[in-house]
Amino acid sequence: MRYLILSTLAKEDEEVQGVLKELKEQGVQISYINTNEKQISGCIGCNTCWLRTPGVCAINDDYEQILIRMLQADRVILITETKLGFISYKMKNVVDRILPLATMNLRFKDGQMRHYPRYKKKLEMALVYKGQADNVFLTEWMERVCINLSFTSLGAFDMERKGDLYHALGYDQLHAESC
Repeated sequence: MRYLILSTLAKEDEEVQGVLKELKEQGVQISYINTNEKQISGCIGCNTCWLRTPGVCAINDDYEQILIRMLQADRVILITETKLGFISYKMKNVVDRILPLATMNLRFKDGQMRHYPRYKKKLEMALVYKGQADNVFLTEWMERVCINLSFTSLGAFDMERKGDLYHALGYDQLHAESC
């Protein structure tokens, strides 16, 4: 199982390093990107990734390597802080730039309009956050992000309850140790 972990927290954050260490001990192949070290511009809504250069963003920055690593991964874990009860603007920017993985074509799925996926890749995604937030709201938001991209949401998890994340990932031994 290949994981991509994207973090907006400080590279030396002890809790992020702990998650990386614990997952590596389970034999997980991890690709880790700290987005603070990358030049990532905001989506400008130009639709070039849909119309002119399918699957390739028109913005020339460090984000393309994130998209490539997403396509190489089986699971993506987003780690961020919360601001005003929601994910940080940095992580929202990262999520907004995932758009090239979808096409502009729409279809009805479960009674809702959704984009057709550009690739057959079926990623699983989880959100881990530090700070105050409504977990039910973030879990629903994560579900909606994943539905629109034809991914599977594993949920949203408060870093203080990372054992719940490990349980969702299928590492019940880590879940028991973290509770």
